[in-house]
Amino acid sequence: MREHPEPIAVLPGFPTSAIFTFHAFVAPVIRARAGLPPEAAAGIEARVPQRIASEMGRKEFVLVSLVAGEHGAVAFPSTKGSGAVTSFSQADGFIEIDALASALDAGTSARVTLIGDAARAPDVVIMGSHDIALDVVVGALAERGFSARTIAVGSQGGVAAAERGQCDVAPVHLVDPATGVYNKHLFSPGLSLVEGWRRMQGILFRLGDARFEGKSAEDAAHAALGDTDCLMVNRNAGSGTRVLVDKLLAGARPPGYANQPRSHNAVAAAIAQGRADWGVAIEPVARMYGLGFLPLAPEHYDFIVVDSRRDRPAVQAFLAALTDTATRERIRALGMQPAGV
Repeated sequence: MREHPEPIAVLPGFPTSAIFTFHAFVAPVIRARAGLPPEAAAGIEARVPQRIASEMGRKEFVLVSLVAGEHGAVAFPSTKGSGAVTSFSQADGFIEIDALASALDAGTSARVTLIGDAARAPDVVIMGSHDIALDVVVGALAERGFSARTIAVGSQGGVAAAERGQCDVAPVHLVDPATGVYNKHLFSPGLSLVEGWRRMQGILFRLGDARFEGKSAEDAAHAALGDTDCLMVNRNAGSGTRVLVDKLLAGARPPGYANQPRSHNAVAAAIAQGRADWGVAIEPVARMYGLGFLPLAPEHYDFIVVDSRRDRPAVQAFLAALTDTATRERIRALGMQPAGV
């Protein structure tokens, strides 16, 4: 038995949590014991465009992606949780929220600690609605040698980003309430619309739940609203799915309404793990998580393209991937219907 056993550091199981814990507590100790000065990581000031809630009493680290704004860098927080292994690979840096703060308000200027020596510039920036088939197109881009950054800010956020020139492509699925037509009302001078694919939105629930099993989406929602123990998981304001949710609820605010993740996968995971009983997401995600699905509304998932960026090689590669036979087959295999078929 050793007289002076080596110190042991125990890290959390989630990848992102483990990395930040190592950064905050373990790395400084190692550097000190090695006689090295504290690490001076590179960083920049950036504006945070949306409010980031934080838990009082503990410092929080939030991964962000950087894009160019009219008045400097803009830092969009990651939509992925601490269990997502891809979080760091898609982030430019992180910001710290003080333990005494309950949130970082929208419009705040924050210090972004860069991951690596400098922020990486992707070949194409995609900001807007989330969809699992979008990963197929991004994968096709990678096969062509182009890097892409996807930032889930909702359809309305994507339109705003395209209008401000903060992205190259904005995925959208918003219906015009006056005509019932999807997305065509969104583009304006300098923007054009490219068709993507069709998908089905619906209510997700755990199989065997009698409050939902065998019902229509509308009847299931009515049953859920009548049960105060039935917990929903919502979607973020500005997303096309949130528009469907609010229409379905007709002004009601059931338990769980304030829980507003930014992706279909997050909704499905919350239900599958028992943290919520129901929510609205796309059908392929329900299948992935082994959940029940009640069809609610078919919709069009399309892309707004910034015309001034259209001739860039990466944007041209993105548009070519949408019409590529192999890519379209992969999208179809996920349960989507590519446009034009």
